[in-house]
Amino acid sequence: MGSWLSHLWWGGDPDAVNSLSRLTRREVYAVQRSWAPVSANSVANGTELLKRLFRAYPETREYFKMVRKLPEPEYESNMQFRAHVINLMNSIDLAVGHMNQPDMVAAMMEKIGESHKKRKISDRHFLELKDVLIKMFIEILKLDEMTLGAWSKTVDFWYKHIFASLN
Repeated sequence: MGSWLSHLWWGGDPDAVNSLSRLTRREVYAVQRSWAPVSANSVANGTELLKRLFRAYPETREYFKMVRKLPEPEYESNMQFRAHVINLMNSIDLAVGHMNQPDMVAAMMEKIGESHKKRKISDRHFLELKDVLIKMFIEILKLDEMTLGAWSKTVDFWYKHIFASLN
């Protein structure tokens, strides 16, 4: 695209790096586009994400009283678990949808850090979730390297602000 057409399409230089998020408009678009199919079936995908987290890092299940002693097939019928899945997916959905406003997303992430600090969740637990999320994206969505890189930068941006209030 020519520079004036690119400016109209992207709202500016698609490869200019935002000083707060460290993401380009192109990367934000890639994250938002790749999130759309996940968001379309958010409860099922969020449930799968947490199941994978518990399988990969069984000790994290201890932080979820509602399923701590339940066998995995019973998670989905537990309303507290479903409510947590909905909260998780809505938080990600809002953050992804507002990545063009990184100051707002940073404030959202700080609130998430504050709420998880009360539950004694550590940086390590969030990093384990990132590991599971990225592996799930590779396996299910078959994301290209650029989009995976954009996701990694996005989650790093979120975590920078979560960790600031978590610690």
